[in-house]
Amino acid sequence: MNTKTAFSAHQLGGIALNNRLVMAPMTRSRAHDNKPNKLMATYYEQRASAGLIISEGVSPSPNGLGYARMPGIFSEQQVDAWKQVTAAVHRRGGKIFAQLMHAGRMAHGLNLPKGARVLAPSPIAADGHIWTDQEGKKELPIPQGMSAGQVEEVIVEFITAALNAIEAGFDGIELHAANGYLLEQFLSPHTNRRTDNYGGSIEKRSRLLLEIAEAVGDAIGRDRVGVRISPYGVAGDMPNYPEIDETYTYVATKLNDLGIAYIHIADHSAGGAPEVPLTLKRTIREQFTNTLILSGGYTISRAEEDLTSGIADLVAFGKPFISNPDLVERLSKGLPLNIKLDASTLYSSNAKGYTDYPVFEEEMVNA
Repeated sequence: MNTKTAFSAHQLGGIALNNRLVMAPMTRSRAHDNKPNKLMATYYEQRASAGLIISEGVSPSPNGLGYARMPGIFSEQQVDAWKQVTAAVHRRGGKIFAQLMHAGRMAHGLNLPKGARVLAPSPIAADGHIWTDQEGKKELPIPQGMSAGQVEEVIVEFITAALNAIEAGFDGIELHAANGYLLEQFLSPHTNRRTDNYGGSIEKRSRLLLEIAEAVGDAIGRDRVGVRISPYGVAGDMPNYPEIDETYTYVATKLNDLGIAYIHIADHSAGGAPEVPLTLKRTIREQFTNTLILSGGYTISRAEEDLTSGIADLVAFGKPFISNPDLVERLSKGLPLNIKLDASTLYSSNAKGYTDYPVFEEEMVNA
């Protein structure tokens, strides 16, 4: 009898998860001065019944701060501020990984501290705009192409950020190599025109991600490291290219060799991007023997199907966790979901649309 259901336990490396439902990482822009706060602690605590929470993108360095009010984890003050978040999640019996995200070219100087720079593999601007609190929407600038020294610096920044995350109480970290940010910018020939050891062939374009995964794993334990990828995603002006399947098959094989805890595949077809082919998901499943997380427009019935079939070990939900902080309880009891999501509050700066969604009556009584 198959016991791999959404509400069964799962062992993620050395971490015991209460269920197989993951809260996907979602930008929420509440970190004033790039520091977590009490409001953010409440938000994550409300959702701690997820088997695993993956935090919003957290910058490993000043240069990685792309968005307004994006949190960082590179200063002592930020590390101390994150402790209230992790403690709140752990009080509720939850587990939480920090998603380390360097925005790369998806940034604007107005969102960076003094002295920081918009960096990317190559000086190619993304087509689009980004919000700044100072001047509203601004066109994305041409980034500075990274020197060999800056590539080495970013590896050190990720190592330090991972160590900081463990000090702050996180159970592990996820490297954000998806959605058009720095690590995916290195993977794609559209954004990586380098001619050194970090550009050109699939192996060279994958090198930075793999070196960071290995170095971070050596620093905090490889069973505490995950990687998020988004093959066929188009976020951040990332067109598809012919060798996508070959690229991600190679990456999955090498990450398996490293023995990291999980790969997290984001499928953005529900938002209009091309679907990640089932053949590629199956290939990654074959090449990677540790935990595989799938995300993208899931219902609980589809989650159960993919868990039962074995193509996924965990399934991540995003927006349903925003309007249903008690999503796991609702799904497990067959209760109706709060369908309404106030999209105007996704990236605002206060509690409205963040911590004020209702929970079902039984949960409120037992809270």
